[in-house]
Amino acid sequence: MRILLYLGKGGVGKTTIAAATALRSAELGYRTLVVSTDIAHSLADSLDTPLKGEPVEVVPNLFAQEINVLDEVRAHWGKLQGYMGSMLRKQGMDKAIAEEMAIIPGMEEIVSLLNIYRAASTGDYDRVVVDAAPTGETMRLLTMPESFQWYVDRFNNWGDTAIRMTGGLLRRMMPSMDPLAGLPKLVDDVKLLQGVLSNPEITSYRIVLNPEKMVVKEGARAVTYLSLFGYPVDAAMVNRILPGVVSDGAGNARVVEPSNDPYLHRLQETQARYLAEIERDFYPLPIFRSGWSGEEMVGLPQLRALAASLFGNDDPGRIFFVGQPQEIVEEGDDFVLVLPLPNVELNKVKLTKRGDELFVTIGNFKRELLLPAVLAQRDAGGAVFSGGRLRIRFPMKN
Repeated sequence: MRILLYLGKGGVGKTTIAAATALRSAELGYRTLVVSTDIAHSLADSLDTPLKGEPVEVVPNLFAQEINVLDEVRAHWGKLQGYMGSMLRKQGMDKAIAEEMAIIPGMEEIVSLLNIYRAASTGDYDRVVVDAAPTGETMRLLTMPESFQWYVDRFNNWGDTAIRMTGGLLRRMMPSMDPLAGLPKLVDDVKLLQGVLSNPEITSYRIVLNPEKMVVKEGARAVTYLSLFGYPVDAAMVNRILPGVVSDGAGNARVVEPSNDPYLHRLQETQARYLAEIERDFYPLPIFRSGWSGEEMVGLPQLRALAASLFGNDDPGRIFFVGQPQEIVEEGDDFVLVLPLPNVELNKVKLTKRGDELFVTIGNFKRELLLPAVLAQRDAGGAVFSGGRLRIRFPMKN
Protein backbone atom coordinates (compact mmCIF):
# COMPACT_ATOMS: atom_id res chain seq x y z
CA MET A 1 0.00 0.00 0.00
CA ARG A 2 1.22 3.46 -0.92
CA ILE A 3 -0.32 6.88 -0.16
CA LEU A 4 1.02 9.82 -2.19
CA LEU A 5 0.05 13.38 -1.22
CA TYR A 6 0.70 16.27 -3.60
CA LEU A 7 0.66 19.71 -2.02
CA GLY A 8 1.72 23.24 -2.82
CA LYS A 9 0.45 26.75 -3.43
CA GLY A 10 -2.89 27.07 -5.19
CA GLY A 11 -2.66 27.10 -8.98
CA VAL A 12 0.73 25.37 -9.35
CA GLY A 13 -0.70 22.23 -10.98
CA LYS A 14 -1.23 19.83 -8.06
CA THR A 15 -4.43 18.42 -9.53
CA THR A 16 -2.99 17.63 -12.95
CA ILE A 17 0.17 16.09 -11.49
CA ALA A 18 -1.84 14.00 -9.00
CA ALA A 19 -4.15 12.84 -11.80
CA ALA A 20 -1.21 12.09 -14.10
CA THR A 21 0.51 10.10 -11.34
CA ALA A 22 -2.64 8.08 -10.68
CA LEU A 23 -3.19 7.38 -14.39
CA ARG A 24 0.40 6.19 -14.86
CA SER A 25 0.13 4.02 -11.74
CA ALA A 26 -3.10 2.45 -13.00
CA GLU A 27 -1.56 1.75 -16.40
CA LEU A 28 1.28 -0.06 -14.65
CA GLY A 29 -1.30 -2.45 -13.23
CA TYR A 30 -1.91 -0.98 -9.74
CA ARG A 31 -5.48 -0.43 -8.56
CA THR A 32 -5.26 3.29 -7.89
CA LEU A 33 -7.63 5.78 -6.27
CA VAL A 34 -7.04 9.51 -6.80
CA VAL A 35 -8.81 11.69 -4.20
CA SER A 36 -9.33 15.45 -3.97
CA THR A 37 -9.49 17.02 -0.49
CA ASP A 38 -9.67 20.58 -1.85
CA ILE A 39 -12.98 22.35 -1.20
CA ALA A 40 -12.70 23.90 -4.68
CA HIS A 41 -12.47 20.58 -6.52
CA SER A 42 -10.96 20.48 -10.02
CA LEU A 43 -10.09 16.79 -10.28
CA ALA A 44 -13.19 16.01 -12.39
CA ASP A 45 -12.19 18.79 -14.81
CA SER A 46 -8.66 17.44 -15.09
CA LEU A 47 -9.86 13.88 -15.78
CA ASP A 48 -12.67 15.26 -17.96
CA THR A 49 -15.04 12.88 -16.14
CA PRO A 50 -17.93 13.61 -13.73
CA LEU A 51 -17.06 12.54 -10.18
CA LYS A 52 -19.00 11.93 -6.96
CA GLY A 53 -18.38 11.70 -3.23
CA GLU A 54 -17.76 7.97 -3.72
CA PRO A 55 -15.09 6.41 -5.96
CA VAL A 56 -15.92 6.28 -9.69
CA GLU A 57 -14.01 4.03 -12.11
CA VAL A 58 -12.51 6.22 -14.84
CA VAL A 59 -10.53 3.58 -16.76
CA PRO A 60 -9.46 0.06 -15.74
CA ASN A 61 -7.55 0.22 -12.42
CA LEU A 62 -8.14 3.99 -12.03
CA PHE A 63 -10.79 5.29 -9.62
CA ALA A 64 -11.41 8.93 -8.66
CA GLN A 65 -13.30 10.68 -5.87
CA GLU A 66 -14.00 14.23 -4.72
CA ILE A 67 -14.63 14.09 -0.96
CA ASN A 68 -17.69 16.20 -0.10
CA VAL A 69 -16.78 16.82 3.53
CA LEU A 70 -18.48 20.18 4.08
CA ASP A 71 -21.95 18.92 3.21
CA GLU A 72 -21.48 15.88 5.42
CA VAL A 73 -20.34 17.90 8.43
CA ARG A 74 -23.03 20.60 7.99
CA ALA A 75 -25.82 18.07 7.61
CA HIS A 76 -25.02 16.20 10.82
CA TRP A 77 -23.00 18.48 13.07
CA GLY A 78 -25.14 21.58 12.60
CA LYS A 79 -28.25 19.84 13.95
CA LEU A 80 -26.47 18.66 17.08
CA GLN A 81 -24.42 21.73 17.90
CA GLY A 82 -27.22 23.56 19.74
CA TYR A 83 -28.17 20.49 21.75
CA MET A 84 -24.57 19.79 22.75
CA GLY A 85 -24.07 23.42 23.74
CA SER A 86 -27.11 23.34 26.02
CA MET A 87 -25.99 20.08 27.63
CA LEU A 88 -22.51 21.46 28.26
CA ARG A 89 -24.04 24.52 29.92
CA LYS A 90 -25.93 22.19 32.26
CA GLN A 91 -22.56 20.76 33.24
CA GLY A 92 -21.61 24.21 34.55
CA MET A 93 -19.83 25.62 31.53
CA ASP A 94 -20.22 29.29 30.57
CA LYS A 95 -22.48 29.87 27.55
CA ALA A 96 -19.77 31.33 25.29
CA ILE A 97 -17.33 28.54 26.14
CA ALA A 98 -20.04 25.90 25.69
CA GLU A 99 -20.82 27.16 22.19
CA GLU A 100 -17.14 26.97 21.26
CA MET A 101 -16.69 23.53 22.82
CA ALA A 102 -19.74 22.25 20.91
CA ILE A 103 -17.76 22.56 17.68
CA ILE A 104 -14.84 20.15 17.54
CA PRO A 105 -12.07 22.12 15.80
CA GLY A 106 -10.86 20.55 12.60
CA MET A 107 -13.69 18.05 12.20
CA GLU A 108 -13.61 18.73 8.43
CA GLU A 109 -9.91 17.87 8.32
CA ILE A 110 -10.38 14.77 10.47
CA VAL A 111 -13.18 13.50 8.23
CA SER A 112 -10.98 14.08 5.14
CA LEU A 113 -8.09 12.19 6.69
CA LEU A 114 -10.28 9.31 7.83
CA ASN A 115 -11.83 9.06 4.36
CA ILE A 116 -8.35 8.72 2.87
CA TYR A 117 -7.29 6.23 5.53
CA ARG A 118 -10.42 4.13 5.06
CA ALA A 119 -9.84 3.97 1.31
CA ALA A 120 -6.23 2.94 1.87
CA SER A 121 -6.97 0.32 4.54
CA THR A 122 -9.85 -1.52 2.83
CA GLY A 123 -7.50 -3.49 0.60
CA ASP A 124 -9.50 -2.38 -2.47
CA TYR A 125 -6.62 -0.24 -3.76
CA ASP A 126 -2.87 -0.66 -4.10
CA ARG A 127 -2.31 3.10 -4.11
CA VAL A 128 -4.13 6.25 -3.03
CA VAL A 129 -3.03 9.53 -4.66
CA VAL A 130 -4.23 12.68 -2.89
CA ASP A 131 -4.77 16.00 -4.62
CA ALA A 132 -4.45 18.12 -1.49
CA ALA A 133 -5.78 21.58 -0.76
CA PRO A 134 -3.42 24.60 -1.00
CA THR A 135 -0.45 24.41 1.36
CA GLY A 136 -1.84 26.32 4.36
CA GLU A 137 -5.02 24.24 4.52
CA THR A 138 -3.06 21.01 4.03
CA MET A 139 -0.66 21.89 6.84
CA ARG A 140 -3.67 22.40 9.11
CA LEU A 141 -5.10 19.07 7.96
CA LEU A 142 -1.84 17.20 8.62
CA THR A 143 -1.28 18.74 12.05
CA MET A 144 -4.90 18.14 13.05
CA PRO A 145 -4.29 14.70 14.64
CA GLU A 146 -2.04 16.40 17.21
CA SER A 147 -4.45 19.23 18.10
CA PHE A 148 -7.51 16.98 17.84
CA GLN A 149 -6.15 14.65 20.51
CA TRP A 150 -5.36 17.62 22.78
CA TYR A 151 -8.90 18.92 22.33
CA VAL A 152 -10.46 15.54 23.10
CA ASP A 153 -8.41 15.24 26.28
CA ARG A 154 -9.85 18.57 27.42
CA PHE A 155 -13.32 17.58 26.25
CA ASN A 156 -13.22 14.31 28.21
CA ASN A 157 -12.75 16.27 31.43
CA TRP A 158 -16.40 17.29 31.22
CA GLY A 159 -17.57 13.73 31.83
CA ASP A 160 -19.63 10.97 30.31
CA THR A 161 -22.45 13.24 29.10
CA ALA A 162 -20.18 14.84 26.49
CA ILE A 163 -18.97 11.42 25.37
CA ARG A 164 -22.55 10.15 24.94
CA MET A 165 -23.51 13.24 22.92
CA THR A 166 -20.46 12.96 20.68
CA GLY A 167 -21.21 9.27 20.20
CA GLY A 168 -24.50 10.34 18.60
CA LEU A 169 -22.58 12.56 16.19
CA LEU A 170 -20.26 9.74 15.21
CA ARG A 171 -23.14 7.34 14.73
CA ARG A 172 -24.60 9.66 12.09
CA MET A 173 -21.34 10.84 10.49
CA MET A 174 -19.44 7.56 10.49
CA PRO A 175 -21.90 4.65 10.69
CA SER A 176 -19.12 2.13 10.09
CA MET A 177 -17.60 3.01 13.48
CA ASP A 178 -18.81 1.38 16.71
CA PRO A 179 -21.14 4.04 18.19
CA LEU A 180 -20.74 2.56 21.67
CA ALA A 181 -17.04 3.26 21.56
CA GLY A 182 -17.77 6.91 20.72
CA LEU A 183 -15.09 9.54 20.88
CA PRO A 184 -12.32 7.38 22.40
CA LYS A 185 -12.59 5.07 19.38
CA LEU A 186 -12.26 8.05 17.06
CA VAL A 187 -9.14 9.19 18.94
CA ASP A 188 -7.64 5.72 18.58
CA ASP A 189 -8.32 5.80 14.84
CA VAL A 190 -6.73 9.24 14.56
CA LYS A 191 -3.61 8.02 16.37
CA LEU A 192 -3.42 5.03 14.03
CA LEU A 193 -3.89 7.34 11.07
CA GLN A 194 -1.06 9.57 12.26
CA GLY A 195 1.24 6.54 12.35
CA VAL A 196 0.34 5.73 8.74
CA LEU A 197 0.83 9.33 7.57
CA SER A 198 4.32 9.48 9.09
CA ASN A 199 5.45 6.02 7.88
CA PRO A 200 7.85 6.53 4.93
CA GLU A 201 7.24 2.98 3.71
CA ILE A 202 3.56 3.82 3.18
CA THR A 203 3.17 7.58 2.74
CA SER A 204 5.14 10.12 0.69
CA TYR A 205 4.59 13.87 0.42
CA ARG A 206 5.54 15.67 -2.78
CA ILE A 207 5.82 19.44 -3.14
CA VAL A 208 4.55 20.87 -6.44
CA LEU A 209 6.34 24.04 -7.54
CA ASN A 210 6.55 26.56 -10.34
CA PRO A 211 9.80 28.54 -10.77
CA GLU A 212 8.34 31.65 -9.12
CA LYS A 213 9.38 33.46 -5.96
CA MET A 214 6.21 33.14 -3.88
CA VAL A 215 5.63 29.54 -4.93
CA VAL A 216 9.20 28.56 -4.00
CA LYS A 217 8.92 30.24 -0.60
CA GLU A 218 5.63 28.52 0.22
CA GLY A 219 7.02 25.19 -0.92
CA ALA A 220 10.08 25.66 1.30
CA ARG A 221 7.83 26.44 4.24
CA ALA A 222 5.85 23.27 3.56
CA VAL A 223 9.03 21.18 3.63
CA THR A 224 10.04 22.83 6.90
CA TYR A 225 6.78 22.01 8.66
CA LEU A 226 6.46 18.53 7.18
CA SER A 227 9.94 17.78 8.49
CA LEU A 228 9.09 19.30 11.87
CA PHE A 229 6.11 16.94 12.27
CA GLY A 230 8.01 13.94 10.94
CA TYR A 231 6.09 13.57 7.67
CA PRO A 232 8.25 11.99 4.91
CA VAL A 233 8.83 14.18 1.84
CA ASP A 234 10.30 12.18 -1.04
CA ALA A 235 10.33 14.59 -4.02
CA ALA A 236 9.74 18.06 -5.41
CA MET A 237 7.88 18.44 -8.70
CA VAL A 238 8.70 21.54 -10.77
CA ASN A 239 5.91 22.25 -13.23
CA ARG A 240 5.46 24.62 -16.20
CA ILE A 241 9.10 25.24 -17.09
CA LEU A 242 9.34 27.41 -20.20
CA PRO A 243 11.08 26.13 -23.34
CA GLY A 244 14.74 27.06 -23.49
CA VAL A 245 15.26 26.90 -19.70
CA VAL A 246 17.58 24.02 -18.73
CA SER A 247 19.58 22.95 -15.71
CA ASP A 248 22.31 20.47 -14.86
CA GLY A 249 20.39 19.43 -11.72
CA ALA A 250 23.03 20.90 -9.40
CA GLY A 251 21.75 24.46 -9.11
CA ASN A 252 23.15 25.71 -12.41
CA ALA A 253 20.13 26.63 -14.51
CA ARG A 254 20.35 28.85 -17.58
CA VAL A 255 18.54 29.96 -20.73
CA VAL A 256 19.95 28.15 -23.78
CA GLU A 257 17.35 29.25 -26.34
CA PRO A 258 16.35 32.84 -25.54
CA SER A 259 13.02 33.97 -26.91
CA ASN A 260 12.98 36.82 -29.41
CA ASP A 261 10.14 38.36 -27.43
CA PRO A 262 11.61 40.59 -24.65
CA TYR A 263 8.79 39.73 -22.24
CA LEU A 264 9.19 35.97 -22.68
CA HIS A 265 12.97 36.30 -22.47
CA ARG A 266 12.67 38.01 -19.08
CA LEU A 267 10.34 35.22 -17.93
CA GLN A 268 12.89 32.63 -19.07
CA GLU A 269 15.65 34.36 -17.10
CA THR A 270 13.41 34.59 -14.01
CA GLN A 271 12.52 30.90 -14.24
CA ALA A 272 16.19 29.92 -14.64
CA ARG A 273 17.07 31.87 -11.49
CA TYR A 274 14.34 30.23 -9.41
CA LEU A 275 14.93 26.77 -10.89
CA ALA A 276 18.54 27.03 -9.69
CA GLU A 277 17.27 28.16 -6.28
CA ILE A 278 14.91 25.18 -6.05
CA GLU A 279 17.72 22.74 -6.78
CA ARG A 280 19.85 24.29 -4.02
CA ASP A 281 17.20 24.90 -1.36
CA PHE A 282 15.33 21.61 -1.73
CA TYR A 283 18.44 19.43 -1.59
CA PRO A 284 18.64 16.43 -0.98
CA LEU A 285 15.16 15.84 -2.44
CA PRO A 286 15.06 14.54 -6.02
CA ILE A 287 13.63 17.12 -8.43
CA PHE A 288 11.20 16.09 -11.17
CA ARG A 289 10.58 18.56 -14.00
CA SER A 290 7.92 19.09 -16.63
CA GLY A 291 7.76 21.73 -19.34
CA TRP A 292 5.04 24.22 -20.15
CA SER A 293 2.44 22.54 -22.35
CA GLY A 294 0.95 24.27 -25.35
CA GLU A 295 -2.33 22.45 -24.67
CA GLU A 296 -4.78 22.63 -21.80
CA MET A 297 -4.06 19.79 -19.35
CA VAL A 298 -7.49 18.21 -19.54
CA GLY A 299 -8.25 14.61 -20.42
CA LEU A 300 -6.36 11.33 -20.30
CA PRO A 301 -4.05 11.86 -23.34
CA GLN A 302 -2.69 15.11 -21.87
CA LEU A 303 -2.28 13.55 -18.42
CA ARG A 304 -0.49 10.58 -19.94
CA ALA A 305 1.94 12.93 -21.69
CA LEU A 306 2.53 14.85 -18.44
CA ALA A 307 3.30 11.62 -16.58
CA ALA A 308 5.82 10.65 -19.27
CA SER A 309 7.44 14.09 -19.02
CA LEU A 310 7.79 13.86 -15.25
CA PHE A 311 8.63 10.22 -14.65
CA GLY A 312 9.90 8.86 -17.98
CA ASN A 313 9.79 5.08 -17.64
CA ASP A 314 9.93 5.22 -13.83
CA ASP A 315 7.17 4.03 -11.52
CA PRO A 316 5.69 7.14 -9.85
CA GLY A 317 4.64 5.06 -6.84
CA ARG A 318 8.11 4.06 -5.75
CA ILE A 319 9.86 5.80 -2.84
CA PHE A 320 12.28 8.34 -4.30
CA PHE A 321 13.95 9.51 -1.07
CA VAL A 322 14.17 8.28 2.51
CA GLY A 323 15.25 10.68 5.24
CA GLN A 324 14.50 14.22 6.35
CA PRO A 325 15.49 17.23 4.22
CA GLN A 326 15.97 18.99 7.56
CA GLU A 327 15.70 17.98 11.18
CA ILE A 328 15.37 19.76 14.53
CA VAL A 329 16.97 18.05 17.52
CA GLU A 330 17.07 19.10 21.17
CA GLU A 331 20.42 19.34 22.97
CA GLY A 332 19.83 20.50 26.53
CA ASP A 333 18.03 23.84 26.32
CA ASP A 334 19.21 24.42 22.75
CA PHE A 335 17.67 23.44 19.44
CA VAL A 336 19.92 22.30 16.60
CA LEU A 337 18.81 22.49 12.98
CA VAL A 338 20.49 19.74 10.95
CA LEU A 339 20.68 20.15 7.16
CA PRO A 340 22.15 17.70 4.64
CA LEU A 341 24.15 19.71 2.10
CA PRO A 342 25.74 18.81 -1.25
CA ASN A 343 29.51 18.53 -1.61
CA VAL A 344 30.66 22.04 -0.80
CA GLU A 345 34.10 23.29 0.15
CA LEU A 346 34.50 23.55 3.90
CA ASN A 347 34.75 27.25 4.56
CA LYS A 348 33.63 29.57 7.31
CA VAL A 349 29.86 29.43 7.64
CA LYS A 350 28.10 32.78 7.49
CA LEU A 351 24.59 33.03 8.94
CA THR A 352 22.21 35.94 8.42
CA LYS A 353 18.77 35.86 10.06
CA ARG A 354 15.86 38.16 9.27
CA GLY A 355 12.62 37.29 11.03
CA ASP A 356 11.82 33.71 10.09
CA GLU A 357 14.33 33.64 7.21
CA LEU A 358 17.86 32.28 7.62
CA PHE A 359 20.51 32.78 4.92
CA VAL A 360 23.40 30.30 4.96
CA THR A 361 26.63 31.00 3.04
CA ILE A 362 29.56 28.56 2.79
CA GLY A 363 32.08 29.79 0.23
CA ASN A 364 30.14 30.12 -3.03
CA PHE A 365 27.26 28.00 -1.75
CA LYS A 366 24.16 29.88 -0.60
CA ARG A 367 20.88 28.62 0.77
CA GLU A 368 17.79 30.38 2.10
CA LEU A 369 15.69 28.73 4.80
CA LEU A 370 12.28 29.50 6.23
CA LEU A 371 12.33 28.71 9.95
CA PRO A 372 9.46 27.28 11.98
CA ALA A 373 8.19 29.45 14.84
CA VAL A 374 10.14 27.46 17.43
CA LEU A 375 13.40 28.58 15.79
CA ALA A 376 12.34 31.96 14.43
CA GLN A 377 12.04 33.34 17.98
CA ARG A 378 15.67 32.43 18.73
CA ASP A 379 18.96 33.72 17.34
CA ALA A 380 21.30 31.45 15.41
CA GLY A 381 24.30 30.90 17.66
CA GLY A 382 26.75 29.42 15.17
CA ALA A 383 27.11 26.47 12.82
CA VAL A 384 29.41 23.53 12.16
CA PHE A 385 29.67 21.74 8.80
CA SER A 386 30.88 18.14 8.93
CA GLY A 387 30.19 14.90 7.10
CA GLY A 388 27.90 16.59 4.57
CA ARG A 389 25.62 17.94 7.31
CA LEU A 390 25.34 21.47 8.61
CA ARG A 391 24.40 21.80 12.29
CA ILE A 392 23.06 25.25 13.19
CA ARG A 393 22.61 25.89 16.90
CA PHE A 394 19.78 28.00 18.31
CA PRO A 395 20.49 28.58 22.01
CA MET A 396 17.78 29.38 24.52
CA LYS A 397 17.41 33.12 25.09
CA ASN A 398 18.49 34.35 28.48
